[in-house]
Amino acid sequence: MKNLPEDLFDFAFFPGWDEKLDQLSDLAEPENWDYQFTEADGRKPILGNYLKHTYKRLAKEEKVELAGDGQHVTFNTGLVTPTQEPIYALFNQNRNIGARQPWYFQRFVRRGEADLNGFEYLPEMAHYFDDPAVLVFDHRKDFRVNVEHIVSENKERFPHPYCGMENYVLQSLLKGVIDNARERVRRNYKTAVPNFYKGKVQLMLPLCIGNPAKADLALVIEDHNTFYRAATCLMLDWAYGNARLLAKPDKEWLQP
Repeated sequence: MKNLPEDLFDFAFFPGWDEKLDQLSDLAEPENWDYQFTEADGRKPILGNYLKHTYKRLAKEEKVELAGDGQHVTFNTGLVTPTQEPIYALFNQNRNIGARQPWYFQRFVRRGEADLNGFEYLPEMAHYFDDPAVLVFDHRKDFRVNVEHIVSENKERFPHPYCGMENYVLQSLLKGVIDNARERVRRNYKTAVPNFYKGKVQLMLPLCIGNPAKADLALVIEDHNTFYRAATCLMLDWAYGNARLLAKPDKEWLQP
């Protein structure tokens, strides 16, 4: 389908959003979809973020399929059941008088269920990159870090007591932490976790400030072909949510 709205809630009405996320979580293979370090409105915020951004990507790629009768649409959630069967979101026409959204959510279904028989073709999952090399940190490239910007613009994201330090002191500390992260990714490529943000694949490295075995923040680095540039950091719950769009992150340091 073409010319779909970017926002999932402009596309379809979801009665009982939290309950629908619970249903999807129960159907999919087990995974922790809750924030661990920050407050969130509603249940399973990571799953809700995943579903909304997955739809946005699918709408752009025109991977929402219309059934032969014109009364239903579906898209591939990118999630699977414990037996690795793909899960689809199924919608019917919104017949409510004055409805803003054209579609009404029906339920999440397994690929083999009869509810999908009306679709001649079932849509593919979202696609985010063409070159797998973007998923791996290339230590041969130049590495540029705007430490002053990271501290001045994101200081409230640092845990105590670091958020209360003078900027210069925190900048000096952060330089050493970033050097350690670079050495870590040189030894283990899995340390760099890919994420997807504003149409581009980025990489994230752990910032272990107080304990070398525990990440406090994620350093976001952008690939500029011949060099990497880092100018921001994310709280771990946000970092996991961004990374989950591409795949369930390896538990080397980033986990819900």
